[in-house]
Amino acid sequence: MRGDAIRKGIGVVFLIVVVCIGLSDNVQEWVHVPNSITVFEEDFAPIDEAAKALQAVPASTIGADTEQVKFEVGNFPVKNIDVNVLPKKEVIPGGQSIGVKLNTEGVLVVGHHLIETDDASLSPGEEAGIEVGDMITHIDGEEIQRMSQVGDFVQAAGDEERSLEIRLKRDQKAYEKTLQPVKAKGEHSYRMGLYIRDSAAGVGTLTFYDPDSKNYGALGHVISDVDTKKPIIVHDGQIIRSSVTSIEKGSNGDPGEKLASLSKKRDVLGSIEKNSSFGIFGKLEKADLKNHIHDEGMPVSLSTNVKEGPAQILTVVEGEEVQEFDIEIISSVPQKQPATKGMVIKVTDPKLLEATGGIVQGMSGSPIIQDGKLVGAVTHVFVNDPTSGYGCHIEWMLEEAGVIEEEAKAS
Repeated sequence: MRGDAIRKGIGVVFLIVVVCIGLSDNVQEWVHVPNSITVFEEDFAPIDEAAKALQAVPASTIGADTEQVKFEVGNFPVKNIDVNVLPKKEVIPGGQSIGVKLNTEGVLVVGHHLIETDDASLSPGEEAGIEVGDMITHIDGEEIQRMSQVGDFVQAAGDEERSLEIRLKRDQKAYEKTLQPVKAKGEHSYRMGLYIRDSAAGVGTLTFYDPDSKNYGALGHVISDVDTKKPIIVHDGQIIRSSVTSIEKGSNGDPGEKLASLSKKRDVLGSIEKNSSFGIFGKLEKADLKNHIHDEGMPVSLSTNVKEGPAQILTVVEGEEVQEFDIEIISSVPQKQPATKGMVIKVTDPKLLEATGGIVQGMSGSPIIQDGKLVGAVTHVFVNDPTSGYGCHIEWMLEEAGVIEEEAKAS
């Protein structure tokens, strides 16, 4: 008799644990009962019903404003779970090929070079302690935004035989440097011994936009400078309509690439206001942007609801036509904190494999759809297996875009 009672008790606790983690199908999660979960309003009803079935008290408090659900068996308290309920949100999935034009905040130092003078070979910039990856924001107290501004300051300081006062940013900290320009042998102009750049351009894919605010997200990963490998600090920028002209197919050890041309009319789609770990974000200027597959509002899904199995991506492989292709979500990690590479995906669609060999550069940002919900975006390809790669969960991109508030998701 006592053994039967123990087994029944275990069964009740087992049932409670399953309900507490009702947003996950992973059996391994049975050993961990969370203290809090985040759901959208449309996902809250199953929790409500499960709580009532287990005599959650008081059931009348369960709803969109609930801060805590209390599970009881009889009058015995078992577990309190904080439930963060987000308002139902729908966005328009993208898939369109976009050109990306970024202007840096200041001018970016991408290298040093030696200047041959009558006496020696030197790089004034390197000797001044200016490093690759530094962002020069001011010269002699004047704000610098374009490379074209730098030459006049350098020449004036050289002619006057004085130093330049350089203000720069390095790892979010400000530094002051003093640099003495020099003149190369046989030349009339002065130089700093630095290679600099003030802009970057590339091709990617639009992930989504919010029909209410017109805020958008794209790429799913940060844009880094090709030379410094550091994230570009954005001053401003634009996304531009682009057309895919050809595909360099990927192969083992060699990721492929989309080749695209920008619209002849420079059809600007929107502004770029942020370059983060989860992509680029800003506001659309075109309110009627369509992919002609999913042009109505689509629900989004949190990482806890994404499951292994079939899914689809939207992307362009020729011209400007967005197409839908089959993929498989191989694994998905429910994430409580923002993190990239939350999913591993594999291309299974024969048409896409024939056209691209799998995931190629320029496909980053292609929206991932599962069971009629937007769940993420393609971000990286596996170099040794171009049919597979990573995806990020959509909730982090929605936060970066300001479509859902980070505070609303905080536990």
